[in-house]
Amino acid sequence: MPSWPPFWSSDSSKSKDILKEAAKKADNALQHIPRNADDLVASLDARASALPPHLLILTAFLLGATTALGGNYIYLRHWRRIPNGEWITPDMLARKRWIKGYVTNVGDADNFRVYHTPGLGWRWPLKFRRIPVGRTDLKDQTIHIRIAGVDAPEGGHFGRPSQPFAEESLAWLKSQVEGKFVYCQLIRKDQFGRIVSAVHLKPRILPGWLATGKDVSVEMLRAGWGSVYEQTGAEYGRSGLAEFMRLQSEAQWVFSALVYRRAKKGMWKHGTKGETPAEYKKRYREAAASLDPATAGAQKDAAARLAQDASGGGLFSRLAQLFSKR
Repeated sequence: MPSWPPFWSSDSSKSKDILKEAAKKADNALQHIPRNADDLVASLDARASALPPHLLILTAFLLGATTALGGNYIYLRHWRRIPNGEWITPDMLARKRWIKGYVTNVGDADNFRVYHTPGLGWRWPLKFRRIPVGRTDLKDQTIHIRIAGVDAPEGGHFGRPSQPFAEESLAWLKSQVEGKFVYCQLIRKDQFGRIVSAVHLKPRILPGWLATGKDVSVEMLRAGWGSVYEQTGAEYGRSGLAEFMRLQSEAQWVFSALVYRRAKKGMWKHGTKGETPAEYKKRYREAAASLDPATAGAQKDAAARLAQDASGGGLFSRLAQLFSKR
């Protein structure tokens, strides 16, 4: 068995000496600490009095300015509400800023209106800010969002017939976003004043500043209720054009490993030879350009009357206002 040194050995005596020395140093250090809050305040006051007055004034000014600028930045970035698209600046679009909002209305199958809800206080248990529900209260208080990278079947506007599956596509988008909170990455303004945005649903578990939910454009293509928007200036977010095209192809043609067959989804269920939304719009643009002046003037008058009757500021009224100004 190993033999242990007795407690009175030389090693034990050295340990006691070390402990005594450490305790002595700790006592000396405690003597330099102010005994109470009054001593601390007096010490700080004495040190401040020793500083030149102009240095104190400059320090106070810098601290105040820094606090004010920091508070203003936090307010502008995280708390100030953006009423509508007119308040979105080129700088916000250049930085592709993210905003959170509540979808109040879905106008068409590829656009909707969102009420910007920055900061806290919009949901329980910390609910102290209110989202309007009336159409009058929401007027000029929502941002018109155009979903980036996709084109949905067109509904009937200005006497034009709607495309096949326009109602089904609209119903799908309503089921996904209407009455829910979404996150929008602002990209650009289109010719109708809408804000083209990459739209994501709210994450299921983590907060929005830690994770992003499902991409609405991706889910629309996967479900077969939209086609890839391939015009100039199209944006496809993180997924990219190649992924968008792959999802569209999968919705058009789904091959079974056991039986070689076609299982088409959504707007593709009756085949892929139908007119796409882009082709539909192009056909009517070309038809409008070839109209005689009298017919074109009648269409402008009809659009102007529709603009006067519209009260919600939706897509139809914005289009009507645009045509009436031409």
